[in-house]
Amino acid sequence: NEMISRECEDDTIVGYSENIRTAGNTLLGIVNDILDFSKIEAGKLEIIPVEYDLSSVISDLVNMVKTKVDDKRLRLNLDIDRNIPKFLYGDEIRIKQIVTNILTNAVKYTETGYVALNVFFKKINEESIKLCVSVEDTGIGIKEEDIKKLFSAFERIEEKRNRSIEGTGLGMNITRRLLNMMGSDLNVQSVYGEGSEFSFELEQPVINWHELGDFEESLRNALSQRKK
Repeated sequence: NEMISRECEDDTIVGYSENIRTAGNTLLGIVNDILDFSKIEAGKLEIIPVEYDLSSVISDLVNMVKTKVDDKRLRLNLDIDRNIPKFLYGDEIRIKQIVTNILTNAVKYTETGYVALNVFFKKINEESIKLCVSVEDTGIGIKEEDIKKLFSAFERIEEKRNRSIEGTGLGMNITRRLLNMMGSDLNVQSVYGEGSEFSFELEQPVINWHELGDFEESLRNALSQRKK
């Protein structure tokens, strides 16, 4: 399918190819969710901390969600604390997976308005911080009685209303369990019909206190360099 996308000039076939790519990515997401869920259930999923660059993690998250946001003509609002330490120690792959799940859900259930990614920190001591992440949206919101269902495996809230939205009902369950494995939890605040906010705080050792700086400016510079 990648070869067709690259080499074919027929618009109709390229359109079919794009549909295959989207369906393939959806299927891959479902398979990965089921595999992760199975690993967690079997106690085989490990948290592997490494030194990582927080700006690189945020950049990957923004690049991942930007296309989805643009496709739905939503706004992506970023509020990244410029004073946050740039180099941390933790499982960057699982952190990206957690925030990706939350961002993807926010876009899925938002038809107008915005999705916002906020990243800031609380200093614990000279060696570590609390990495604070929240995702806000102006989506459909969640009824208070349905918030517990959000974390149940293979259960989706308001199945009838949301039947056209793809998903396995595993994403939030996996997200919460990954956070629990790292000593944190996922907090949810929502007003039905108005929007939701998902947030967590994660203790991370600091490699050095070099500040991240103006993320949006560095992102714009990186994009303009890429276009050249």
